[in-house]
Amino acid sequence: MKILVTGGAGFIGSNFVRRTLEDAYPGLEGAEVVVLDALTYSGNEANLARVADSPRYTFVKGDIRDGALLDTLFPEVDAVVHFAAESHVDRSVRDASIFVETNVLGTQQLLDAALRNDLKRFVHVSTDEVYGSIAEGSWAEDRPLEPNSPYSASKAGSDLLARSYHRTHGLNVSITRCSNNYGPYHFPEKVIPLFVTNLIDDVHVPLYGEGNNIRDWLHVDDHTRGIAMVLVNGRAGEIYNIGGGTELTNKELTEMLLEATGKDWSYVDRVQDRLGHDLRYSVDISKIRDELGYEPEVPFEKGLADVVQWYRDNREWWQPLKERAAL
Repeated sequence: MKILVTGGAGFIGSNFVRRTLEDAYPGLEGAEVVVLDALTYSGNEANLARVADSPRYTFVKGDIRDGALLDTLFPEVDAVVHFAAESHVDRSVRDASIFVETNVLGTQQLLDAALRNDLKRFVHVSTDEVYGSIAEGSWAEDRPLEPNSPYSASKAGSDLLARSYHRTHGLNVSITRCSNNYGPYHFPEKVIPLFVTNLIDDVHVPLYGEGNNIRDWLHVDDHTRGIAMVLVNGRAGEIYNIGGGTELTNKELTEMLLEATGKDWSYVDRVQDRLGHDLRYSVDISKIRDELGYEPEVPFEKGLADVVQWYRDNREWWQPLKERAAL
């Protein structure tokens, strides 16, 4: 199998690429991978250095909105796994335009190229944020979408487009929706890498409001393993939630990061809450468990300790990124 991975130089996409080329996923052994990435601020070829010399790996710098480029790539591949997206909520609040252009129009270009070139398989990677916020219980895949940020609204739009191409055109597309990811190579604007790298350097960290917002944390290895399961055995037209099973308030997470870095609450600055900040996310993973045998395998405490150590050991990776982004 030959797989085109959009956004494959980003945090989650690069993890999928590395693990695929390391033959970590049943059914994808020996697969070739073509990465398509525009290398915007969060795309980084250094994320793929570990596999860059593999004869099964090809990198193409390009934009998913470039239909002509897609028509040169799609005839050569069997499947697309679509990670490419603008994903930072705070940036979407300040300016939603690039989120609509990349997440909605870019996905539409990919879906149209898939039809033009008779693509065999398409997996669209999305987020639990499309559901909105839930006070109790967990979302199943048939939950109505109620996104509350421009980012999540753009992802909801791309989800609906992907579903429509299956219903209208019969495209063999599946959709995944994940909870909050963490792991190595995570761009340091997101909460865990931002807090870890700040605290390592004795810099204060910002906590929104009272820190009562709740998120379900999912190690990136578990997430990409679930995506591989969907790619190999997921049903066309279906949606699969992928969760980690560890719900924490932001305050609880901050406490764990302070302890892991040897700091105390004097390093935490309370800041004004984010506009439209969802209170709680929680996904029901019964469907992917029952159909495909998925279970999260990385215990959060161990995964978090490993991530903190990774950032301690890899300053040369994250410090230039923080300096360029003025984080």
